[in-house]
Amino acid sequence: MNQMEREGEAKLRFLDGDYEVLVPGSHVRCAVTGMHIPLDALRYWSVDLQEAYASPAVATQRMQEKGLVPK
Repeated sequence: MNQMEREGEAKLRFLDGDYEVLVPGSHVRCAVTGMHIPLDALRYWSVDLQEAYASPAVATQRMQEKGLVPK
């Protein structure tokens, strides 16, 4: 069984340009919206905050909230 075959939320360690699967699962949850993101669709995350995001707009919103990028 590979990581995509296991149902439920995966736990990941986010790296620069990649991630490490700590607990296999089919998806992660967006840190802002709570939306389920299938692992094969995961494109946006923060290494510093160790969070996943559903879209570039959501990622930008979170970075602005945290003061990591200008508003």
